[in-house]
Amino acid sequence: MPSKAKASPPLFGVRTRIPSGTARALSVGSVVVFFAAWFVATVGEKPFVDPLKLPPPQEVLRALIALAFTDLGPELGVSALRVSIAFVLCIAVSLPLGVLMGSFESVNRWVDPIISPLRFTPMNAFVPIFIMWFGIDETEKIAFLFFATVVFLLPVVVDAIRAVPEELVQTAQTLGATRWQLIRTVLVPAALPQIFDNFRVMNGIAWGYILLAEMVNSRHGIGHLFDAAWRANKSDQILALILVVGVVGLVSDLAIRTVNGLLFRWRESDV
Repeated sequence: MPSKAKASPPLFGVRTRIPSGTARALSVGSVVVFFAAWFVATVGEKPFVDPLKLPPPQEVLRALIALAFTDLGPELGVSALRVSIAFVLCIAVSLPLGVLMGSFESVNRWVDPIISPLRFTPMNAFVPIFIMWFGIDETEKIAFLFFATVVFLLPVVVDAIRAVPEELVQTAQTLGATRWQLIRTVLVPAALPQIFDNFRVMNGIAWGYILLAEMVNSRHGIGHLFDAAWRANKSDQILALILVVGVVGLVSDLAIRTVNGLLFRWRESDV
């Protein structure tokens, strides 16, 4: 009796995986449709959108190539260094403090009332404060990026520690583990995959705020190029720089995902 062909999963099945080829086709198709709609809206004798406000994609591409052959590489390197320093500082503070807050309710009750309100405050409101505290040079930019990420990463670390199954904690206590052994050998290892997952979110936040951080008295960095293009009313360069930041964010996100996959291969879920 001939075997029946295996039915392909439905395209719109709830939480249903689709074949990798179909997934890639959908991703590529969405990008193609986006740029095609952009092209159609901005070309012709009477475009739908004013080209001064939204330049055609080919003009943005030309601006991007021009920037690539001038200052884009070095300035992007400066921005990447600032993001990296702030990100390392954020991890150095959030990881130990978050572990303590997630492990000891007394520490959490002491720190959380200060940190929680900051998550709901617009970060740009703190720019004048940081200028008064740290001046208008490098320290202010790194401090702002650090602050913008630490207020979000810290609660994530706390939640990850608290999400460790209670069975693991009770088993370790039954075997005679001390408080610090429990934290070091059970809570932290079990929570690290979730914490590392959220490094991707913090990376996105840092790159999202880089333009804001660098537009204050910045002589170098991607924000410096953005500010110069804005003052010159060069919308093609502005869009090109926005695309650059987006691509750099995606590449760094892919790098974090790759490291995550290598460190936590034992996880059943995809990262």
